[in-house]
Amino acid sequence: MRYRPGPGMMVSAAFIGPGTVTACTLAGANFGFALLWALTFATGTTIVLQSFAIRVALVTRLGLAEAMLKSVHSPFIRGLAALLLISALVLGNAAYEAGNMSGAALGLEAINGGALPFGIAPVIIAIAIFASAMLIFSKPKWVENVLIALVLLMSAAFILTFLLIRPDLGALLAGFVPSIPDGGLLTAIALIGTTIVPYNLFLHAGSVRNRWDREQLPDAQLDNMVSIGIGGLVSMTILATAAASLFGSDKTIENAIDMAQQLTPLFGNMATVTLGAGLFAAGLTSAITAPLATGYIVQEIFKSSRSQRPFQIGALIVILTGTFAALLGYRPVELIFIAQIANGLLLPVIAIFLLRLANNRKLLGEYANGLISNILGTAILLITIALSFRLIARALGFWP
Repeated sequence: MRYRPGPGMMVSAAFIGPGTVTACTLAGANFGFALLWALTFATGTTIVLQSFAIRVALVTRLGLAEAMLKSVHSPFIRGLAALLLISALVLGNAAYEAGNMSGAALGLEAINGGALPFGIAPVIIAIAIFASAMLIFSKPKWVENVLIALVLLMSAAFILTFLLIRPDLGALLAGFVPSIPDGGLLTAIALIGTTIVPYNLFLHAGSVRNRWDREQLPDAQLDNMVSIGIGGLVSMTILATAAASLFGSDKTIENAIDMAQQLTPLFGNMATVTLGAGLFAAGLTSAITAPLATGYIVQEIFKSSRSQRPFQIGALIVILTGTFAALLGYRPVELIFIAQIANGLLLPVIAIFLLRLANNRKLLGEYANGLISNILGTAILLITIALSFRLIARALGFWP
């Protein structure tokens, strides 16, 4: 078994988007290093869930959506589950795609030191064309290589920004001890929620099936641990950078661009440029992976192994809808409202299906879950149920 960068990098590319950058920035600016433990927990949880999805995909040679639907015997329940998957993930990813494109454009503005002379519209259109070309005309291996390169760029940019800030290592290490500061509960849950993303399970299962076979399961699991570990490290460096430079400063920080503006007088243009480059890469990678995951799911649900048409249609719907919303300058509050409810419902449902599949000895044989995996899976299921309750309650206005 040796490490080879692979589909796991797509998952890191997917969950480190502008939303994650913003969540980590706010966590560090408002609570210092105190919530680093939440990102550590979320990274470990993501590795476990993704490992289940990888095992199901490589042993059964089925995509995750296909395997889930195949395990349901009732045609009515199967149809309902397919409808829930398509509606939640297509709608949710379309809403987030607008934020991904806008976030990438904002990263370029940060590098430029202000508004772009030609505006952000050409940038958004260019991103849409690039994402469409990558997903429709490129080979899967090319897409994977581009995403790996962008993740490495993003990682280098955020880690370099972190090193320029030179945080207090003692305070940083104390942040890995679980504790919740006053008013920090929702932020801790948000950090967990922005890392554990439902569509990444489908993205990872679909991509590993195209890359590896059952005998290479150890390679796939090693890629999973290393790649998602890198993604978790990047999230931690963003939080730590905000904590070291902004915590206790009484500055009003709403997103990463605000942090970039605050870094310039303190640490010079270099910190602002590296942060902007990281934000641009984060937006661009997520702008590719959101439609990619949707395409896999639509393809699997319609069981089209020969034609790429369902994949292309699913991916293009996400890209075009996101582009339209971003060009209008429309903040898709209503779409995100619905997406939060749908994803809140979807996450524990997927966790239940995934745990069932991972224990199905008819499908997996000797690769089925053992005791430790089931203990971890059950604990994660309970956490996802609590997380889904929080997402739904917040979307409905019951939980601020």
